Amino acid sequence: MPRSPLGLRVPEGMHDILPMELALQDQAEETVLKLFKTWAYQKVLTPTLEYGACIQPVEEEGNSFFKLFDRQGHVLVLRPELTTSIARLVSTRMRGAPMPIRLCYAADVFRYSKSHRQEFRQVGVELIGSDSPAADAEVVALAIEALQKLKQKGFQINLGHMGIFKGLMAELEIPSEFKASYEEKLGRKDFVGIERLVRDSGLAPQVKEILFKFPHLHGTEDMLAEVLQWSQQAYLREAVEELHSIFSYLKAFGVQENVNLDLGILRGFSYYTGAVFEGYVPGIGFPVVEGGRYDTLYSEFGEDIPATGFAINLGALIEQIPCPIFQSSEVLVYGGDIVQVIARTQKLRQAGKTVEMCLENLTREEALKLAKKKGIPEVIGI
Repeated sequence: MPRSPLGLRVPEGMHDILPMELALQDQAEETVLKLFKTWAYQKVLTPTLEYGACIQPVEEEGNSFFKLFDRQGHVLVLRPELTTSIARLVSTRMRGAPMPIRLCYAADVFRYSKSHRQEFRQVGVELIGSDSPAADAEVVALAIEALQKLKQKGFQINLGHMGIFKGLMAELEIPSEFKASYEEKLGRKDFVGIERLVRDSGLAPQVKEILFKFPHLHGTEDMLAEVLQWSQQAYLREAVEELHSIFSYLKAFGVQENVNLDLGILRGFSYYTGAVFEGYVPGIGFPVVEGGRYDTLYSEFGEDIPATGFAINLGALIEQIPCPIFQSSEVLVYGGDIVQVIARTQKLRQAGKTVEMCLENLTREEALKLAKKKGIPEVIGI
């Protein structure tokens, strides 16, 4: 009985990867992981499935994660990101390790999203155990160098701080219901919605003026001086000071030209507490780099550890990476005596060659035609 049409498809948002596509992804991944290693980051890997009790506290929306049940009825979640899984790993398997800990990863993640596929490849780093602004600068600088290694042109990193928004909302005494709606629209960059919300809010004119202006505050360090005039909140002033420090360290790394301060950045996952950043490349309408500081996440695992990090959506970048010419093999061996073909093939492989052997008795003309189709440069007959 033939399979149903559904059996010939992959689930929505999932995807097959063809040999050439996978070769390109592997090459890009190897390039980035090699870079991470030079910055002293060690690779780890967490399970594809985690218990819901580990992952669900950071869920963005009610239906953003893939969930299922094990035989005991426990909720399981396909990992939507690796930061939380690595926090669990460090809090259990690496408890007591000397700080700071630098870890990196490359793995598939699974997440319902309007902006990209439900399954996509991520590479990223976590710097655990330092609350210094230099740690934030390190991960931003590393993200920039990773994009450069992937030969991205014209990219931009937008850097903000969660504390500035929180401090400003407290200073202006914004009602919680309005704040939630404003924050949701700000996170989606819905400037038209923000303007309508503020205009119809009934708030004082001077408060409205600030709320109109806040989403558009981006640029250089000079912009931060204006923010300090709006608030005396210690939380906000400390956040501004941290941004100043981070930017000064980015100058020391020599990457400040790639960084734009943007106070309207609000990262989606609830665990972000401090500096946050996003990376954009031409031709992709959503961030391909997402990162920031998350100093309270480890407390959910019984540890009081500051941390920062980022993830690159490698899947989204693959189409932007210049594609090298890949060969399935270097040599094609053919002949009438299969035993001799095997012997010659094995000898060439032992010499380090990538070799494809013909399994049928081909003529010279047939072998040359096959090699041309497959892009194999050398043909050896037995």
